[in-house]
Amino acid sequence: MNSLTRSLWKPLKRVQAAWRRASPARAAEQRPPRLVLGIETSCDDTGAAVVDESGAVRGEALHCQREVHLKTGGIIPPVAQQLHRENIEQVVKEALDVSGVSVSELAAIATTVKPGLALCLQVGLEYSLKLVNKYKKPFIPIHHMEAHALTIRLINQVEFPFLVLLLSGGHCILAVAQGVSDFLLLGQSIDIAPGDMLDKVARRLSLSKHPECQGMAGGKAIEHLARTGDRQRHTFRVPMQHYRNCDFSFSGLQNLVNKVIVEQEKEEGVQEGELLSCAKDIAAAAQHAVAAHIVKRTHRAMLFCIKHSIISPQNATLVVSGGVASNQYIRKGLQIVADANGFSFLCPPPRLCTDNGVMIAWNGIERLRAELGILNCTDGLRYEATAPLGIDISKRVEEASIKVPRLKMKI
Repeated sequence: MNSLTRSLWKPLKRVQAAWRRASPARAAEQRPPRLVLGIETSCDDTGAAVVDESGAVRGEALHCQREVHLKTGGIIPPVAQQLHRENIEQVVKEALDVSGVSVSELAAIATTVKPGLALCLQVGLEYSLKLVNKYKKPFIPIHHMEAHALTIRLINQVEFPFLVLLLSGGHCILAVAQGVSDFLLLGQSIDIAPGDMLDKVARRLSLSKHPECQGMAGGKAIEHLARTGDRQRHTFRVPMQHYRNCDFSFSGLQNLVNKVIVEQEKEEGVQEGELLSCAKDIAAAAQHAVAAHIVKRTHRAMLFCIKHSIISPQNATLVVSGGVASNQYIRKGLQIVADANGFSFLCPPPRLCTDNGVMIAWNGIERLRAELGILNCTDGLRYEATAPLGIDISKRVEEASIKVPRLKMKI
């Protein structure tokens, strides 16, 4: 596509996006807004919701498995699968009951089919297909990360394209959302996700035994203790500083934190599994290193997108979503870098950052309106444990070799 074509195409895409956002209002004048049931079982939460094309959440329900997994020290896929099986029918029934809508009134059923834990995805897909076949409804298969990326458009009028950072226990992705199912992948974690790392550090510090962290998930416990910890007592090297790309790595950082924990246990004369007196300081230092790494890669992504005219500096937006996006310390760092580069900063409310049925139903609405990926025949449809998001241009980012200027980040 040449520069003239691009210059004509971008305004056209903005007009199309504006028309699509306005279309529910026009549709409401002619007919009742269409309804989509969304079902989510990709990991450890069973969620369902009914959303209409005006963005109204008619009904939602969520069953969280956190307490069970806290006791087992992490998510065990067969256990998670069994809990989904035990709860999915009640969760869907509750969402429908609250909405006052019957399955026969739905325009479509949308369900997460990728990526996620295979055993868990299986439960959601099998249950959904039973409903689809019984009530003869169209089915919309949903990419879990696409749903996280588009959730912001449920509550804000965000035009394409925008930069999106997806942070969770299973993913760390930087991408440009150019359309409902049109993404450019700028970078992703080459090993573990930030939420996974923070959870593992919390387990190694035995924070489930800490009196201030009873019932908290690992990442939430780290964030809570870090508020009153001294991050300067320990310094962890920020990963990948010599790599000028937008990829992430957290496993090496986790090893550095574990090494310090072992040293402190020896110094304090405590055994593994016992609480360290300096747990808050380690939590603060680990959280800061994670935040600094995420912020620096996001900064490079911003500079790349502006330099290559992928995003207009006059209408630049950074959207952050996923479970780790609810971490206020990381959010503050991202707000600073967004302000420094003239990007608007948007993040869904915490309840919509974690996995839920609302985001799946809304992604279904987005696809329904755009007439994308709506299936009337589901023969041969399978769930996928791993699935890329969009077109991978991470090599182009690396080849651009953009140096990120140092920012004064008082977070």
